[in-house]
Amino acid sequence: MTKRYLCMLFFLISLSVKASFILLPMDETTQQNHLKAYGITYWCLDKNYKASWLLNYRGGSFLLPDAPEIRKECQIRGVSFELLTDGQANTILDEISSPSQNMETVILEKAPKIAVYTPKGKQPWDDAVTLVLTYAEIPFTPIYDEEVLSDGLLLYDWLHLHHEDFTGQYGKFFGAYKNAPWYIEQKKEAEALAAKLGYKKVSEEKLAVTKKIRDFVIGGGFMFAMCSATDSFDIALAADGVDICEPMFDGDASEGNYQSKIDYTKSFAFKDYILERRPEKYEFSDIDMTEKRIIPMEKDYFTLMEFSAKWDPIPSMLCQNHTQLVKGFMGQSTSFDRNLIKSNILILGENLLNGEARYIHGQKGKGMFTFYGGHDPEDYRHQVGDDPTVLDLHPTSPGYRLILNNVLFPAARKKKQKT
Repeated sequence: MTKRYLCMLFFLISLSVKASFILLPMDETTQQNHLKAYGITYWCLDKNYKASWLLNYRGGSFLLPDAPEIRKECQIRGVSFELLTDGQANTILDEISSPSQNMETVILEKAPKIAVYTPKGKQPWDDAVTLVLTYAEIPFTPIYDEEVLSDGLLLYDWLHLHHEDFTGQYGKFFGAYKNAPWYIEQKKEAEALAAKLGYKKVSEEKLAVTKKIRDFVIGGGFMFAMCSATDSFDIALAADGVDICEPMFDGDASEGNYQSKIDYTKSFAFKDYILERRPEKYEFSDIDMTEKRIIPMEKDYFTLMEFSAKWDPIPSMLCQNHTQLVKGFMGQSTSFDRNLIKSNILILGENLLNGEARYIHGQKGKGMFTFYGGHDPEDYRHQVGDDPTVLDLHPTSPGYRLILNNVLFPAARKKKQKT
């Protein structure tokens, strides 16, 4: 009788300590693949599992329900995980909820539908976002001008802008690449697409696309842009109705004194900038700090800002990382002059010594946007034709984590306070 009782007691104790949760730790030493951990979390949301983002807890860890298929998926993708009992999970959540801790639990509700604005034929490694989405196994749909102009954005929650030139100046590559076959072909294709869509100029067609994207954000969408898609998008909006293109770009002269006609109130993030008139200059304006920077590569880092997780969960989510110090990296638009950023825009990452912002965020209408300077977080000075980055070599990249923070951000809802 005693033996039977002990067996029953052992069985009950075993049930009481059975794992109920999976923790994906996101600190520096425990997680072997930070990037794929985001993919696991997205996969769980897509399968209607509940998930929580533990802001500032071990690098912004994820809490998932325990299930055999989640364990298996973690093992297949090489993502480190820990099994927790109800009691262990509650202890963590109690610690996070303490007023003395700069932490918060954010519920992730639904996997966002993701669109990437990118020309047809582009490979994943041509753009850091498509590269990391592919690596993390997060599904996305490539779209371009035809889909945008036919209101295709209504199908999506989150939009990334490829390293695009929304001003119709073909990326300002004229000076260095005007005779390159790829430049000639891309210009020809852009002109053909504009004509097909009913526009006389590429600049006019790109402006129409820019306005559709603006309306997507105002209506509640989330937009993420990198490199030249940041400042060229803002400039296109501010130059609405003003011809800023020289003849080699659109076939006729630009407007006289067009700088005075720029309406900064139409821009999302920037103000008071001066446009670069010279067509041979690889620059759109003085927003970008590329040529003003005095930082050697070995000292090029930027610092992520610290926010109150309980009171400012949005910027806190966007800055989750296992380090506050992130390696800098170059691009056509490397970083943003702090003096030219509107006062209502949050600076999330900056290099104070150089007076530059690398990572900024703002709200427009019902939606939000994030601008991230640079081309590839693990390729310091990416040149046309360079070999692609292999993310298997950078599975814990802090710079790429910032991109994936933005990908999961639309799924998040602030945890309701207990009454």
